[in-house]
Parts: sequence; C-alpha cells; structure tokens
Amino acid sequence: AAVDIQPACLGLYCGRTVLSVNGSVETYGECGVCPRGQRTDDNKICRECMGSPDRYDWLYLGFMAMLPLVLHWFFIEWYSGKKSSSALLQHISALFECSIAAIVTLLVSNPVGSLHIRSCKVKKLSDWYTMLYNPSPDYITTVHCTHEAVYPLYTIVFIYYAFCLVLMMLLRPLLVKKIACGLGKSDRFKSIYAALYFFPILTVLQAVGGGLLYYAFPYIILVLSLVTLAVYMSASEVESFKDLLVRKKRLVVLFSHWLLHAYGIISISKLDKLEQDLPLLALVPAPALFYLLTAKYTEPSRILSEGGNGH
Repeated sequence: AAVDIQPACLGLYCGRTVLSVNGSVETYGECGVCPRGQRTDDNKICRECMGSPDRYDWLYLGFMAMLPLVLHWFFIEWYSGKKSSSALLQHISALFECSIAAIVTLLVSNPVGSLHIRSCKVKKLSDWYTMLYNPSPDYITTVHCTHEAVYPLYTIVFIYYAFCLVLMMLLRPLLVKKIACGLGKSDRFKSIYAALYFFPILTVLQAVGGGLLYYAFPYIILVLSLVTLAVYMSASEVESFKDLLVRKKRLVVLFSHWLLHAYGIISISKLDKLEQDLPLLALVPAPALFYLLTAKYTEPSRILSEGGNGH
C-alpha cells in the first residue's frame, strides 16, 4: 500500500488537523496549531477533546471558584465594621453572585446548555504553557503552535471571573446602597472597590501560574487554612473552648476553616481508596484542638512574667 510520507511535525504541541475522513482514510493539513478544543495525540494529529474532567480537575476548578468568594467575604467583613448589620446580606449576595457565575460558565462551555464539560487530560506541567514550546526549525522562523492543551481548564477560569465581576457590578452596588446604613458614604462601597483590585490580580495569577496552581493548590489550601485559623484565634484572643462558644461568629469561622482543611485533604488524597483516605478527615479538627490546648502556655504576658521571675 502507498504511504503518504510527510515531513516530520516538529515541536511538542504542533499537530496536523484532520481535513477530511473517507472511510478509514484521513486527510491531514500542514503541521501547525491545533484548533480550540483539540490537542495533539501521540501521532501529532489534532484530536477533539471528548473526555470529561476527573475528580482532581473538578477539585481544582472548585478551588479557583472559591478564591473570589473567600476574598469577597474577607473584605466584606473587613470593611463592614462591628456596628453594621449589612454584612450578612452582603455575604449572601457574594455567594449568590459566585454560584450563578459558576452555573452560567458551565452552561456556556462546550457542550453548550449542559452542566457537563468536555476536556482534554492534563498530562504534565508543560501542557499549561504551550507558548514556551513553539519550535524554530531553522533557528530563524518560529512555528507558532500555542493552543489550550488543557482545554478548557485554563480559559474557563477567566470566563468565570468575568461573570463574577459583571454580576457583582449589577447587584452589589444596589444592595449596599439600600442596606449599608451603618456605614459612611465612603466606607460602604470599599468591599466592592477591593474586588476591583483582586479580580485583576486573580486573572494574572491564573494566566501566569495556572499550571503551578493546578499541582500545588491542595497544599496551598492546607497551609493557608492553618495559618489564617491561628491568626484569627490569636487576634480574637481565643484561648479556650469557652471563648469559642461566647460568639456564634467564631464558631462559623472555625467550621469554615475545617471545611477548607477537609477540602485540602480530599484534594491531596483524591479519595482513590476510601478505606484509607476517609480516616484522614478525622485530622481536620486537630490543629484547632492543638491550638486551644496549648494557647494558655504560649501567652506572651505569661512567658514574660515567668522570664522576669526567673531573673
């Protein structure tokens, strides 16, 4: 049988698009960039992404979806003040905005109108940075083969952030103007102004470090949940279980950190072996219990007084 010999397709992510299919015979185009929604197979042929995100992919998307929500809640709490009763409604509004943005993002993704998405499997870190692997066969001309090899895990986050921003600008100013009576005119919109700063930062973070975040986010969640819980308990002067029960808000913060901690453990273990991985969730309360049991021994005033007595 005659074999159509074509020059080798150079570059890690360059491929040939399928122009036509006649029975079992495929006709290919020239070596170049794959269309959106496709990536190269082992034979350097562009194939459509027909798979579904695995559990780890969904956990990564959940983490990227949580980032703006957690930042919204933080800045709402930061700027609302102790006397303002509007914080709860703003928290609910932020949750509503991010939830609707996530649903709309899934609906507009391929296949359109479904909450399921088609994706290509992430094989290695370089899949996120195809722009760094454009070949130069003669060291003069560069063949541009940059495409989304991890479709749609890279761009879907940008689409989600855009919907979050639009929904926030449509809903939050009206809500804040009506309910934020306890705050001055200059203070009531500060949480919205903060969002106008952190959304561009999150966008740049995803653009530059999306691949690194994909592999590191479980450990980032664990470290941040531990550090922020310790800082919050220290700032709130929580030194015993009784101090936790005094205010309901402290319990809400504690359980929120526990949920984040559990999310990090699940992301690391992927729950591949339930009988081995589920018992790890019993470790979730351990950092808080350790803090409460040891806080009285590490109080600065006590250490200073004992040090003074020693001299």
